[in-house]
Order: sequence, then structure tokens, then C-alpha cells
Amino acid sequence: MARSLSATYGREVTAPPIPDVQDIALRKPRLQIPSTLESIVTSDHTERVIHTYGGHFLELTRALRGEFDEPPDAVAYPATEAELEQVLDWCDSNGYVAVPYGGGTTVVGGVSVPAEARGAVTIDMERLDSVLEVDTTSRAARIQAGIFGPDLEDALRPQGFTLRHFPQSFPWSTLGGWIATRSGGHYATNHTHIDDFVESVRMLTPSGWWESRRLPGSGAGPSPDRMVLGSEGTLGIITEAWMRIQKRPVFRATAGIAFDSWERASEATRHVAQAKLWPANLRLLDPAEAGRAAGMSGSEALLIIGFESAEVPQGALIREAVEIARSQGGSIDDDDILIDDGSGAATGRGGAVGNWRSSFIGVNAGTTNGMGLIGDTFETAITWDRWPEFDAGVRARVGDALQRVVGDAWTLSCRFTHVYPDGPAPYYTFSGMGTPGGEAEQWQTIKDAANQALIDLGGTITHHHAVGRMHAPGWRAQRPDLFETSLRAAKRALDPNGILNPGVLFDPDPVPNSR
Repeated sequence: MARSLSATYGREVTAPPIPDVQDIALRKPRLQIPSTLESIVTSDHTERVIHTYGGHFLELTRALRGEFDEPPDAVAYPATEAELEQVLDWCDSNGYVAVPYGGGTTVVGGVSVPAEARGAVTIDMERLDSVLEVDTTSRAARIQAGIFGPDLEDALRPQGFTLRHFPQSFPWSTLGGWIATRSGGHYATNHTHIDDFVESVRMLTPSGWWESRRLPGSGAGPSPDRMVLGSEGTLGIITEAWMRIQKRPVFRATAGIAFDSWERASEATRHVAQAKLWPANLRLLDPAEAGRAAGMSGSEALLIIGFESAEVPQGALIREAVEIARSQGGSIDDDDILIDDGSGAATGRGGAVGNWRSSFIGVNAGTTNGMGLIGDTFETAITWDRWPEFDAGVRARVGDALQRVVGDAWTLSCRFTHVYPDGPAPYYTFSGMGTPGGEAEQWQTIKDAANQALIDLGGTITHHHAVGRMHAPGWRAQRPDLFETSLRAAKRALDPNGILNPGVLFDPDPVPNSR
């Protein structure tokens, strides 16, 4: 990788040494684990290292440098709800910060220990990892929050079911993390977020249990599930949920449609979305993204359309969607419209669509960190009427920041990850060669420009990457003041001592030190 970057940017790039875990210096734990919890709570050095960071570019860079200034003082592994109660009560009684932890894939600082903590315990939920019950009639399953994506699918597969929620972090993230962060998944239209699959949620708070009634729908006041969704571990720790599941798909159809204009490609995507055909996949890649991730020329945009169903052949739907795209200037040969009517024919595995699929699943796991390369993503959503001006503004502002920080050698690309009848969810990727050792400051300049552009131009600070600590200022500018007041009141009611993930979503209220 270092040789590849050297060739790309025309200067010598070297890979940093990877520190040995045992050589990483950590401060001594600031708490004493009671004997009653020693079987499920540890201050082991390696466990504290593993649970210090999430998966963001800056965190991985610091980890490679051996910088672990704010590790948790202990890590808990409850295997039952009773054990979780004991751990949370211990934290609450002593004023220790409690950080809920799923797969640790957060890219917004969602599992970080705040510097002002007097003691911190990361509560890893991986032992609460079972599918407890499957209702085949209603097509729902009761699932523990600590289960990882592949294990969840493996548990449902023998009965022919699937949750079919595949965020890009799917192999390393958990159901509880998806719910807590309102993750975006497999479906580019219709059921885009984990919200759409939640039937009811069970959550432990310092003030007691929160469990909603299992229903297909309800008009009875504000939804208790909506309070939990996106709460990011600040109100309680999710232990299980009833989730809507479905039969595994049998019928599939895919097409990759080329456009010589990004603007026409965007219009085609709008028309397909507003036809409400509800394709499972409706991803648009700009020319730079299509060149990098799909192996195309770099001068054409690529619209990827995919349909799937367990019950109904999808050929008619894909043909309708392709005709809409063609009417807006899209190009595709009829032979490249791939349809599987249940025989198991390959769809979406070859050509540009297959290239994109492989690059999407093969997420970069920090292979360039520490080499001076500054790279990150940011995502948002905007209504169609504002989209052209919004895109131009974001590209201009972030491009200007990249030029100031790294000079001429930078890239900025965009794709639509999810699409709604009233607007797209654009996902931008940037990279450039900075100065080794100065990556944090250089990244911050670019990130600040991106955040300010999203807010000023009317978008959301995040569509599916969550708020965490990183996006809290942007979310503050986006949300109504009275909403924050209401949310803080809920926080005080459920977590009166403010121990759960302080600093995530909003700055914590001061808590009197009565201990």
C-alpha cells in the first residue's frame, strides 16, 4: 500500500510500525472491581486497549501511534440481563461512566471515554447474542442486542428467514448498535433504516426497564420505540428487540445503466424513485466514484438498479425501471439486464455492477492509516428541489478546503446510498496526501468545511452514520431548541446521574458530586 501511494502522489510514503499491544502504555485503572463482579468485569490490559477506540480514521491513526490517552478503566461482559443490571447499578452507584459497546464500528466517537470521567466501564454486549424466538406467522423474531450481523443471519437461515439489513459494517456490528444509531442498510428505497424493522425494544436504564408493547403499528401517542432509536446509548442499554423478518429472496434482477452526465443520472434516479417501484438497490455513482469503485472510464456516471423478492418474479419491474432511466439519457444493452426467475442465475456479480459490489463489501480497514493520507466520508440527505445547488455548494466548499490543506493532489466523489421520492442521500468520499503527524489538524479543517456546508445548505448533518461526539455541534444547529430541552429532560428521568455515554448527542448536564 505504501508503494502504491508513493506512485500515486509522487513522493515517498512509508508504512508506520504497528505497535505491540503489550507495549502500549495505559494509565492505571481508577476503580476497584468488586469481588461479586470479577467473573464478568476485567481490567485486563488488552481488553482496555481493544475497547478504547471505534473505527474512525483519526482513531485508527492514534491507535497506530500507540496513543491511548482515555482507555476505559474496565470492560464488562454481561451474559444475562441480571448481570447487566448488576454492572449498571455498580456504575451508577459510584458515578462511573458507562459506555455501551456493540461491535465498536462507530465512526463518530460513539464509544469514546470522556476525558472528565472519574472512572469508566465499557459494557460489551457480545454475550447477549441469541435469536430467542421466531414467530413464523407474523414473520418476526425476538433477538438479543449483542448478536453480530452474520450470526443473526445464520440463526434465521435454517427456517428460510432473513432480517436483510446489511449496513457496510455488517460483519462487525450488532443489532443493538444498529438500533441505537439508526443505521442504514441494504435497501436503497422504502425500508432504508433499521427503524423500519423494529417491532418493539427492551432497554435497561439506571431508573429501570423500558420495554414497548409488540405491535405491527400504533397511533397511540408518541412512539416509545422512536425514543430508543438513535439514542446512541445515552438513555439506556438495549438488550433485545422484536424485529420484522422476511423470507429469503428467490427472484432477483439487476442492471447497471451508464450516463454521460451526472445531472441526467441524478434526474433518472429521481424519476425511478418517484415511480415507487421500490427497487432494493438504487445506487448512483458519480463518474469519479464509478471509475474508482466500478472500474469504469471515469467519465460516466453509473446507476445500479436491483430488485428482489421471495414470492414474485422481478423481470417486469426491472424493465420498467430501465425504461425510465433510458428516457432520461441512460444507456444499457438489453443483454445486460440480468434476471433470475428463481433458477439461481447470476445477477449483479459481473461487470461494473459486480466490481462495485465487491468494493462495497470489501471495506478499507485502515490499511493506509499513519502514512499521511487523509481520507474520510460524510453523508447527508437533501430534497430534490435543492439537490443541484446543494451538490455544487458542497463540492466547492470541501474542494476549497482540500486544496488549502493538501494542494492539488486530492479527490472528492459522491454516490447515492439511499433514495427517497422527495430526495437523495448523497455520500461523499474525499482523500488527499497530507503531512504525516499533522493528519488530525488537516482532517479537522476539511471536516469542519464539510459539516458547515451541510448545515448551511439545508442538509442533515448525518443520514446514517449517527451523531456521536463528532456530529453533535452540527446536530445542535439542525434540531429545534425545544427538542433538545425535551431530550435532556428524558435523559434526567432515565439516567439521573448522567453516567450513560456523556457527551454523545449533546453536552452532558452538570451532575452535583454528592459522593
